[in-house]
Amino acid sequence: MGVTDPAGPVMDRDEVDRALARLGQEHEAIETSLLALQDHAGRRLLEGAELTGVTEERWRTTEDRITRLWAYFDAYAAALRSAREIRARRRWSTREDLVELTGLLRGEPVTVAGESRLSETFSLAALVDRMNELYATSLDLVVAADAVWSALPARIDLLAAELQRTRGLAHSVGVRPGEHPAGDDLERITRTLTKLREDVVRDPLAFWVPAEGSSAPGGGRPDTTVYDREARALEDVRREIDAVLTVRQDAEARLIRLRDVLSRADRTLAEARAARGEVLAKIAATEVPVVSGPPTVLQEQLATAAEYRRQAQWHRLSPLLESLEEKAEDELLRARESLTAVTAPLAVRAELRGRLDAYKAKVARHGLAEDPFLIERYDAARRMLWSAPCDLRVAEQAVLRYQRLAADLIGGPGAPEDRDKGDQS
Repeated sequence: MGVTDPAGPVMDRDEVDRALARLGQEHEAIETSLLALQDHAGRRLLEGAELTGVTEERWRTTEDRITRLWAYFDAYAAALRSAREIRARRRWSTREDLVELTGLLRGEPVTVAGESRLSETFSLAALVDRMNELYATSLDLVVAADAVWSALPARIDLLAAELQRTRGLAHSVGVRPGEHPAGDDLERITRTLTKLREDVVRDPLAFWVPAEGSSAPGGGRPDTTVYDREARALEDVRREIDAVLTVRQDAEARLIRLRDVLSRADRTLAEARAARGEVLAKIAATEVPVVSGPPTVLQEQLATAAEYRRQAQWHRLSPLLESLEEKAEDELLRARESLTAVTAPLAVRAELRGRLDAYKAKVARHGLAEDPFLIERYDAARRMLWSAPCDLRVAEQAVLRYQRLAADLIGGPGAPEDRDKGDQS
C-alpha cells in the first residue's frame, strides 16, 4: 500500500496529473490488498469458526477494523473520483480548478463517519497511512491464526494416529490403564491431545508466539510446546512397549537361564553344606561358618514369572524378570562365597601338606633324606596333617619347625637358627 506526499502550495497542472496518477496506482494497490485479505483462507476460517479466548476477543476487534478499512477505502475512492472529475472538466484547468484540486489532494477533504463515534476527517495521505495501519494489524492476526491452523491440527492428527497404533500394540501385550504405568500414560496423552486439538481450533492465537522485533504481518511461529511434550511422552511409551515385546520374544530363554543360575546356586550351597561337615570332622579348633539354605522367595518369584508367561502378562513379567536376574546372580555369588569360606580350613591344610612334601623333596636332593632329626620332625608334622581332626595351628608350627631345620642343614634361605636351636624348638 502507498504513501501520498505531504501538503504544499497550490499545485500546477503537471503536479495535479502526477498526483492523480500516483493516487490511482495507490487505489489499485489498496484494492488488490483488500480483496486478497477478503479472500484469505485464514479470514474465511475465522469467520466460520466457533472461537473462544483471546482469538474470539481479537477477532471481534479485527472484524471492526476490516469494516472500517473498507469504509476508509470507499471514502478514499470517492475523493479520488471527485478529483478526477474536476480535472476532467477541461483540458487546461483554471486556477479555481487547481485551487480546488489542491484542497482535495493536499488538504483534509475526506470525512468518514465512525460507528458510535464522531466523524473523522483525513487528508488523502493520512487516510492511506490509516488504511496501512489497519491492514497490517488485520493481516497479522489472520496470517497468525492461519499459520497455527495449518501447522498444529495436522501434526496433532498424525500424532493421534500414531497414538492409536501404539494403544493397539500396548493392549496386545497387556499394557492397560490401571495395570501398567505406560497404559496410564497413553490415557493421559490421549486426553491431552484431544483437548489440545479443540483448543487450537477454537483459540489458535493462544498458540502463537510473535517474533521479537518483527513488524512484518504474521511474523512469529506456532507454539508447539504442549505438542512436543506429548510427542516425547509417546516416544517413551513406545520404547517401554518395545521392551515388553522383547520380553515376550525371549521370555522362555530368560526363564531357562534363571532356572539354571538358581540351580547352580543350590548345588553350590549343597556342596558348601557337605564341605562344612567334612571340615568339622577333619579340622579341629576352627570356626566354620554356617551355610544357609536356598531362599524360597526366589523360587516362588520364578514360579510367578512362569505363570505370567503362561497368561501372557508381559508387562508384569518384564520388571519381574529384570529383578529376578539380578537377585539370581547375587544368590550364586553368595553361594560361591559360602563354599569358599567353609572350605578355607581344608585349603590351608592342603597348602601345609604341599609345603611339607616340597621340603622333603628338597632335603632328598641335598642327600639329607636319612637325617634322623629331619625324619623325626617330618613324621611329627605328617601325623598332625594326616590325622583327623587336624589342629591347623599346631600342624602349621610343626611344618615350620621342619622347614627351619631343613633350611639350616641345607644352608639355604630359611630361619636363622642353628641345629641346636632347631632341636630345642
